[in-house]
Amino acid sequence: MTVARVVELEGHIIDSGMMGAAFGIVMDMGGSFEVDEFEIGRSKTEESYARLTVFADTEADLQPIVHELHGIGANPADPKDATLTPAPADRVVPKGFYSTTNHPTDVRYEGEWLPVERIEMDCAVVVDPEAEGGPRAYTKVLNAIEAGDLVVTAEAGVRVRPPERPRGGGSPFGFMQGGVSAERPSESTIAKIAESIREVKEEDGTVLAVCGPALIHSGAREALAQLVSEGYVDMLSAGNGFAVHDLEHDLYGTSLGMDTETLDHPRKGHKHHIYTISEIIRVGSIREAVESGLVESGVMYECVRNDVPFVLAGSIRDDGPLPDTITDAIEAQNAIREQAHEADMVLLLSTLLHSVAVGNCLPSTTRVVCVDINPSTVTQLLDRGSAQAVGMVTDIGTFVPILAEHVIYGGEEG
Repeated sequence: MTVARVVELEGHIIDSGMMGAAFGIVMDMGGSFEVDEFEIGRSKTEESYARLTVFADTEADLQPIVHELHGIGANPADPKDATLTPAPADRVVPKGFYSTTNHPTDVRYEGEWLPVERIEMDCAVVVDPEAEGGPRAYTKVLNAIEAGDLVVTAEAGVRVRPPERPRGGGSPFGFMQGGVSAERPSESTIAKIAESIREVKEEDGTVLAVCGPALIHSGAREALAQLVSEGYVDMLSAGNGFAVHDLEHDLYGTSLGMDTETLDHPRKGHKHHIYTISEIIRVGSIREAVESGLVESGVMYECVRNDVPFVLAGSIRDDGPLPDTITDAIEAQNAIREQAHEADMVLLLSTLLHSVAVGNCLPSTTRVVCVDINPSTVTQLLDRGSAQAVGMVTDIGTFVPILAEHVIYGGEEG
């Protein structure tokens, strides 16, 4: 005896690989399926539709298959209202709560589909029936759940809409599908990324740069500072180390004790980073260091001078840290989350730790560029689920100056 569930797939399900993925999930998890209906879109704009009956030996076998199908956008053919269960206590979700993907999502409440606001992965969905302007659905991280919140449980009444492969021309953004490689045409890809940045800015969008210390070590500091100064970077997310080495370069001409021009290690250069931290603590903050004239160049200088907000999230290994570094992990996560939800385009520049932190908060519709010299870093980040992503395996010290050239001067060195 078997049990069955009917699911539907809609959109560009062939181009995006959704249909093949659905077949693979069912077979890999020990189920079977029948295609009840299949309508193929005949043009670039026409969508396709498939209706599948999925079978398994028991309900316990079927449920995980349906769960996996739901995550790629195969939704129940007979949607019911979502099940809402009150949270029993602060920071405690009901058992079986619905854990979000980072794809656009709707929940059904009293026969109407509500778009889930501030979508990101690994959150709960809360419905507020009494919200001003009508019922609302929105995500909450687990530590923000309050007793009595109406939390969506199970997958009934939840609709996931994965973004589809961009069609037509010229954009570098699209499903990576293992396409991360050092053999990518770097110059042409960088030119297209630069064009995308300009498009975002022309549409009054927001660009977030997520930076690691390697950017300073590799000599890309001035190029990034120029992008901030010219208004192409609207927010910065980094760690204590990035800011320290940027400020150290201004005060001592070194990054972690190394002269980035000559690659020499000046006498007592290994102490420069801790001296830098001391001097910033002495004046009170990075802003006060800039306004007092102590710091006169660099990325942090341009952020202060151009009112570009920055989040410096601390870690257990930080020296100092700087007065501006957020040392409470939850507070840092919340600050990162605010930036991520505001961003229309994100540049992940040679930092696995902070890129993962930001990437966890991003909807799959946000344009993402990930650059690192390590191929596994790029693959790991892009595999987290963004459908609007491009990855490059290259030296960050080469990438950022070329990007700045293309963004500011259209590829002609200024």
